[in-house]
Amino acid sequence: MNLSDRIDQPIFHKVGSVADEINRECYVVGGYVRDLFLHRHSKDIDFVTVGSGIEVAEAVARKLGAKCNVFRNFGTAQVKNHDFELEFVGARRESYHRESRNPIVEDGTLDDDLARRDFTINAMAISVNAGNFGELIDPYDGIGDLDYQLIRTPLDPDITFSDDPLRMMRAIRFATQLAFTIDDETFDAIRRNASRIEIISKERIADELMKIMASPMPSIGWVLLHNSGLLPLIFPELEAMSGVEVMQGRGHKDNFYHTMEVLDKVARASDNVWLRWGALLHDIAKPVTKRWDGKIGWTFHNHNFIGSKMVPRIFKNMRLPLNEKMKYVQKLVELHMRPIALVEDVVTDSAVRRLLFDAGDDINDLMTLCRADITSKNQDKVRRFLDNFDLVEEKMVKLEEKDRVRNFQPPVSGEEIMAIFNLSPCREVGLIKERIKNAILDGEIPNEREAALSLMYKAAAELGIAIP
Repeated sequence: MNLSDRIDQPIFHKVGSVADEINRECYVVGGYVRDLFLHRHSKDIDFVTVGSGIEVAEAVARKLGAKCNVFRNFGTAQVKNHDFELEFVGARRESYHRESRNPIVEDGTLDDDLARRDFTINAMAISVNAGNFGELIDPYDGIGDLDYQLIRTPLDPDITFSDDPLRMMRAIRFATQLAFTIDDETFDAIRRNASRIEIISKERIADELMKIMASPMPSIGWVLLHNSGLLPLIFPELEAMSGVEVMQGRGHKDNFYHTMEVLDKVARASDNVWLRWGALLHDIAKPVTKRWDGKIGWTFHNHNFIGSKMVPRIFKNMRLPLNEKMKYVQKLVELHMRPIALVEDVVTDSAVRRLLFDAGDDINDLMTLCRADITSKNQDKVRRFLDNFDLVEEKMVKLEEKDRVRNFQPPVSGEEIMAIFNLSPCREVGLIKERIKNAILDGEIPNEREAALSLMYKAAAELGIAIP
């Protein structure tokens, strides 16, 4: 098959002419070739040369008047040219020691180089040399696997995954991103080699998980991790959510699959990957809070509060960022039951104000999560909840316009209270501040300075604080 029309761009002809000038075979390989067939645009182009990739990269950089970054330890070089990022490496063969995923690398042929790649859909090459420009080299039928939407290893999958266990994560990530199926033999090999994931750094695993979470339907990846036996090794807290326990004929919902449904609903509504993490973790404490009550059945009391306390440890263990992203997810987990409680009870202005205050600018994301969390098979129940959410949101808009309580700062600060009453930092200052905040949130006084000052003096008098 010749694909010269697919790569008929100046950059490929220039690289090919440089390779010809120094008598090197040169090929476009890997993801760029795959994405040509998937009609996905990519600015990163990988080239393999038979011989020194660095030598070709340096010659290409001179031709283009571009900078060449050389990584001699890895035998690779990078050239940036306007919109494209070109990566060059010499063809190589690899061998592995069992205790490490870092290969022993030797010079090899193009066939050696394609054989060492992770999946058949990434083991294709297109020549850029003038003599056979556009010729496709596809020794493992990557084209056929793209047609069948199949993830399959070029060689024995047990060897592939044992040598580099990160490829198990990559198989699941590609299946999730592309909505492909993992070949049965390949998936069975993932099951057999799951324990090998222990030699992979948590940072590399986190990279793959983030790509899964950014995919159109993230549940594909998490269910594959569960079915493969990888999930208990990389995320035991999520694995613990699977399954249903029955007491006296009464079972609870499978919280793992409920979470998958919530996650996909959030993913359809938002590209915010941290909102998706909030969806994944919103019920994470249900296994540790699950109790059987003979009168009312299964309970998960305080799972939102306890779940929020679990988030920092989970993020730390999984090498996810311990910054405002983590705090955002923690907030969503802690608050996700609040709007549902409002729907079930009489919606008071005070409760809505407090929710607005606690959620702040994340209120819309919280409501997206809460809507996704309604997964009942009873459509009348779902419709009733969603209609009530509409009423809650209408009340939020009206109260925010009137009272401005979202992220509000009290009209009187703690510093002012200390200055007015000549106080040092003490418990009484905090009590006065809390009294003012609660009065505003409960609608006793408007969110205005004069009203807050008046209440401040009253609260101080009740605490026996004299005005100097």
